[in-house]
Amino acid sequence: MKRILCFLVALLVLASCGPSVEEKRRITRRQRAEMLRADSAALKVAVVPTLDCLPIIVAKQEGYFDKLGADVRFRMFTAQMDCDTALAGGSVQGAFTDLVRAERLIKKGTPLLYTTSTDAYWQVYANRMARISTLKQLDDKMLAMTRYSATDLLADVVIDSAKLDRDRLFKIQVNDVYIRLKMLIGSEIDAALLAEPQATQARLARHTLLLDSRKLPQRFGVVAFREKDLKDSTRRQQLEVFKKGYDMACDSLTRNGLRRYRQLLVKFMNVTDREVDSLASTSPKFSRMSAPLEADVERARKFLKL
Repeated sequence: MKRILCFLVALLVLASCGPSVEEKRRITRRQRAEMLRADSAALKVAVVPTLDCLPIIVAKQEGYFDKLGADVRFRMFTAQMDCDTALAGGSVQGAFTDLVRAERLIKKGTPLLYTTSTDAYWQVYANRMARISTLKQLDDKMLAMTRYSATDLLADVVIDSAKLDRDRLFKIQVNDVYIRLKMLIGSEIDAALLAEPQATQARLARHTLLLDSRKLPQRFGVVAFREKDLKDSTRRQQLEVFKKGYDMACDSLTRNGLRRYRQLLVKFMNVTDREVDSLASTSPKFSRMSAPLEADVERARKFLKL
């Protein structure tokens, strides 16, 4: 009995020495508050799981931003529309997007600064079961895209190139990049406009390539930041770090190739090792910072009739 009493006393002493439940809650609240403060102070950039966004992922994972002295983070969404919402609402300061979307945001009251164009491109793939081999055969077919975006503009390029009746190509809005690919592979749609790496996934699934935007003179991919946020000197300093880190990542991707960053592609873009190897064999470009051409901006404005 005496041993049991001694054991119980020892337990009580140990319990009194440790943090109480309330103390643990206070610590958790304090940690959460610290995390929220750090996140609020960081420069946040919205991205989607497409290849043009890879430089910021590489820069973050390699620690380039930290080494350059600023906290830059990316926020992953699966639909560009959600990036637009975050950008317009101010929960992020920048976004990887396209000129059509960006110009529409500007028109709707969110002034933006273009920091660079990107090497984003889109391809039209037809479902292999639909037995479509030319753009002309998209007559009376459904094409998955997103309204008010580069894919919307490129759908019109398809119509004009094939001389289709505008009422005979049905532009179906599918915002989520994963769902769009899934619908193509599952024969729920006749054709789809896809960026990389989803385009490579469609190619490996033996769907039919009909159009590649790299053969057009325009480049529509851009990185844009909210002008309002850049009035703050700290944000401007963070932006300079973003630019330097972005260029460092592009240099590394150009020098070492995609296979060096296989795990990042698998983790953040939902691809397999085989798909990474296939995509790497196409030698995708990762250009350093360069402003978009005014002619490309005007093309986007013309499409939106701004």
